Amino acid sequence: MADRNKFGFDALDTGLPSKRRERSVGPMGAAVREAAASLQETTEAKVEQRRRNAEDAKAFREAEASGLVLRRLSIGDVRTDDLPRDRLELEAVASSDEMEELKASIRARGQREPIEVFLDPKGRYQLKKGWRRLTALKQLYLETDDRAFSEVVARIDNAETEDRVARYVDMVEENVVREDLTFAEMAQVALAAASDPDVPETDAEALVARLYGSLHKMKRSYIRSFVFLLAELGTSLQWPRAVTRNVGVEVVRTMKAQPDRVGGLRRALAAVAAVEDQAQVLSDFIADRRKEDRPKRERREKYEFHVGTTKVTARKGECRIVSGDDFADIPKDRLMRAIRAFEAALHEEEGNPRVTQL
Repeated sequence: MADRNKFGFDALDTGLPSKRRERSVGPMGAAVREAAASLQETTEAKVEQRRRNAEDAKAFREAEASGLVLRRLSIGDVRTDDLPRDRLELEAVASSDEMEELKASIRARGQREPIEVFLDPKGRYQLKKGWRRLTALKQLYLETDDRAFSEVVARIDNAETEDRVARYVDMVEENVVREDLTFAEMAQVALAAASDPDVPETDAEALVARLYGSLHKMKRSYIRSFVFLLAELGTSLQWPRAVTRNVGVEVVRTMKAQPDRVGGLRRALAAVAAVEDQAQVLSDFIADRRKEDRPKRERREKYEFHVGTTKVTARKGECRIVSGDDFADIPKDRLMRAIRAFEAALHEEEGNPRVTQL
């Protein structure tokens, strides 16, 4: 039964289904709805952006802590006085043809490989890898006054490690892989690490195994030989980089076999004025040992030989000649001349011929 209206009439039953009146949204309502939808989308986008920003910030912090972030640093802010360099004769390297080639490459293409630095206890950037690249940029800036060379691209090692030896390993590993270091330079790193107050190990030869653990054991043996060489000769060896592997190893063998000659070697090396003279001194030092090492010919009690039909037996104080000739039939003066010629021939190689007056 249909509901009655307020006037008491029943609703007119037309037999057709009733229709609800649909209310259309006005301009204001549409604007409100659109604004609400837009606000919701904006809020969701901002929430998503914040989430991404947080993830990116976390990833950046992790990358920075791992030393994967590159930064531009002023070349004047990078110090080189914490770790001793893995190169000897730095001035010679800085003025070498190889340095000029590196500068030409950086001038043409820019710095392609970053250097690596770490923070010292005072918060200063200290160089770990890339001394040649940093030096090339400094030289280019002085030569050109171009601001493009006033900054260096660097990877910053933020790892808080107390293992000082690991810093030395990081410093040398790049040049070792490139085979850019001499055995003398690698030995010098071990000596420097052993004298570093922050390194507990004081035995340079023992440190070779840690510093160059990736190298073949034979190469490590060569490095230990050069550690001994540099430690024993010190500053008297004026051009250690010029000492080849074989010469260095042989000199060390001689020094260990004949320690009484080491002092003379130091004095001889300290007196040389050129690298060629140094090489000659080392070569002579080795040669003298080899002469002494030659086995001496064993002295025989006697020996015999034949000259024609004549048999000669030689022993200490006696030379017996057995022949078919009758020496009693030979005139005495002829036999005396023969004996004088015999003695003269025996001693002529001594430079002081001795003739017996018979």
